[in-house]
Formats: sequence, C-alpha cells, structure tokens
Amino acid sequence: MKINRKLNTFTYSEYVYLLEQYKKFTNFNTLGLFRSILENQKLDLEQKIQVRDLATAAFTTTFDFLQLKDPDTYFLLCNLGAELTVADERKAWDDIRFNQQRILASKKLRHRNFGTYSKHECGYETCHLKGLMLRPGSRLKYSEMHFCSDRSRYGAQAKSDTRKQERKTKKQLITRCLESE
Repeated sequence: MKINRKLNTFTYSEYVYLLEQYKKFTNFNTLGLFRSILENQKLDLEQKIQVRDLATAAFTTTFDFLQLKDPDTYFLLCNLGAELTVADERKAWDDIRFNQQRILASKKLRHRNFGTYSKHECGYETCHLKGLMLRPGSRLKYSEMHFCSDRSRYGAQAKSDTRKQERKTKKQLITRCLESE
C-alpha cells in the first residue's frame, strides 16, 4: 500500500492511523513525517505536539538521529510551542552539538556529510546551487559540521614549520658562539 498524498495535508486522525499502521505503507518516510508535523496547516499546536509525541515514541532512534541529519527540524520539533529566551536557545543548540558529537563517536563515523550538511544552503532563494548535493570538502559547500574540540587541519604543519625554524636559529646561535671563542 502507498501513501498517495503529501503528509503535511493529513488531519490528526489520519496521522494517528498512519503511525499505527506505518509498516503497511511501502513509501513511508520518517524524515518526511517529522518535517510534515511542522509544515501542517490543518493541525493546531496541541495536535502537533501530540503527533510529535506519538511519532517520537514510535521512531525513537530516528528522532535521535534527526539531530545529526537535520538539526533545524529537530530543534523546532523539540521546542514546539515553547517560548525560548536567547539563553535557552543557545543551551538547546549546545546540547544538539554535544549529542551530534556523541552520535558520531558511538557510530564510529569518520565523515560528517549528512542531510543538511551535504547540501549547498547559502540562504539566497535565487542561488542556482540551492539544495545541490556536494562532496565532503568541496569548495561550494556553504556550511560544515564542526565542534570546539576539533583540531585545525593546518596546525600540525604550522607547528612543524616553527620547530624547524627554531632548530635552525638555535644551530646558528651555537655556531656563532663557537666561532667567537
């Protein structure tokens, strides 16, 4: 069986039925489900929160991985209907970054090319590259997943160059002292 409509056009009762019978649908998309909760105009705020709670109960691991794949959607879903201060918002984003690091470490993934981080998102509606899938490390990539604990790629080379220069100056200083004596 297939879902022949967009998920963001469903009513509350259709969402409940869909979540109970999701295994019967061959084209069921969990990421689309979570995004449709935010985009749905037919649901009021209380119904959106109830659908979110049902969806997170049914798809716990998918919802947790959503903070790595699409952190903006995860943030909006977690704070649906909540009035946040700037400090609360910053704390939530810090928690998301910490959980992203934890998920990457637990799954032993070496690359960070997931979901929204693998697409060109510069913020301009007229950009001809908008939504284009890119390779990791591409010049066209607009944003990258990075953490405070990351080390600079060029730090080791710079440290090596400074040590090499220090050795040369130390050697020159020693030869001058020996020549002057």
